Amino acid sequence: MIEYRNLRVAILGGGSVGAQVAALLLQHGDELAARAGAGLELVGVAVRDVKAKRDTEIPKHLITADAESLILGADIVVELIGGLEPARSYILQALNSGADVITANKAVMANHGPELFEAAEQVGAQLYYEAAVGGAIPIIRPLRDSLAGDRVSRILGIVNGTTNYILDRMDVHGDDLHDALAEATRLGYAEADPTADIEGFDAAQKAAILASLAFHTTVPLDTVYREGITTVTRDQVQAARKAGYVVKLLAICERFTDAATGVEGVCARVHPALVPLDHPLAAVHGANNAVFVEAEAAGDLMFYGAGAGGIETASAVLGDLVSAARRHVAGGPGVAESTHSNLPVLPMSSVTTRYQITLSVVDEPGVLAAIAQLFSDHGVSVEAVSQSVRDGQAGSAPTATLVIVTHRASESSLASTVAALAASPVVSSIVSTLRVEGLQ
Repeated sequence: MIEYRNLRVAILGGGSVGAQVAALLLQHGDELAARAGAGLELVGVAVRDVKAKRDTEIPKHLITADAESLILGADIVVELIGGLEPARSYILQALNSGADVITANKAVMANHGPELFEAAEQVGAQLYYEAAVGGAIPIIRPLRDSLAGDRVSRILGIVNGTTNYILDRMDVHGDDLHDALAEATRLGYAEADPTADIEGFDAAQKAAILASLAFHTTVPLDTVYREGITTVTRDQVQAARKAGYVVKLLAICERFTDAATGVEGVCARVHPALVPLDHPLAAVHGANNAVFVEAEAAGDLMFYGAGAGGIETASAVLGDLVSAARRHVAGGPGVAESTHSNLPVLPMSSVTTRYQITLSVVDEPGVLAAIAQLFSDHGVSVEAVSQSVRDGQAGSAPTATLVIVTHRASESSLASTVAALAASPVVSSIVSTLRVEGLQ
């Protein structure tokens, strides 16, 4: 029997996630209370437009436009507005009032995480954000708690469902990017303005959060290297499949020692990459997300599931809500975030990776040797080369397509090699350059 007083829960935002959280809390309140050890009383849902139509109805007496009054009367505040403001200000107001806060806001966490954690620590409150990365996938809590005693070396994540859906359509159905994006928009996976997704901004925010957690180090968003998928072509995707790879937009977080300086640090990056077909991430289809963690003691771990959606994200929010309620019942201050390592954030140029470079060259003696010399001059070792020849147009020499896969080398060496190839008279054009990830 529950003896602890009811905990007052305020929700900020009545969109698809907020409305689902409200509906599920009202529907399963007794069961959640039994798990939490305290009753969970929904005291209101703050919205911008109280008259707006919603896919999931919220009882009218709970809807209000007065977010600040709602915050000040709550024990637990659930922020589901999105964006930076007023979400950041509301979260700070809630924490400063002593309330615990639950958020699904990746933008706020990536841009203002340290400020919010400090505010929570000052008053002994707790900030929960499981739903900020990966939707329903439990990844924040495993990194923060379950793996806190381990040493995470690397994370490879498919953390944006829109881009994964688009690239999967290009791979499985042979769509070009424009058609795949149109289908993603029709199905509701892509926003009317898909820039945040297809240019990698959304994934970069999540990479900053994951890297900060995994390496116990603050990784600012502006240090995350970012490329989107807008330059990925159907030909690249099809060629990748023939070579035994699939193209994925990856968020990669690594801990390593810079070979040039001997400094151990961390780096987070987002870009399209070739993933071997036998790697678990290659089997992540549609709009699903997955996070692959490499840890020293635990080994390889895979977290997979729905990365977006109202009810799916609501699942993660309610999990945090039960945790927050249990903390209230147990008493004591919230647990501060672990940033004790404070490792330096290394530049992208320090990263070691592999490239697959596709070149169009004139098919004549000496060309392959000249290209091999360019790789050698920049300290990059070639792992494999494949060549196909096609007849030139009337009066011109036949051309060859070279597909070159490198061994691991620094990003700076690989980038300078590509620049030298582009300037070489033996190279007609660089058809494609993609990094290769997921190989041992």
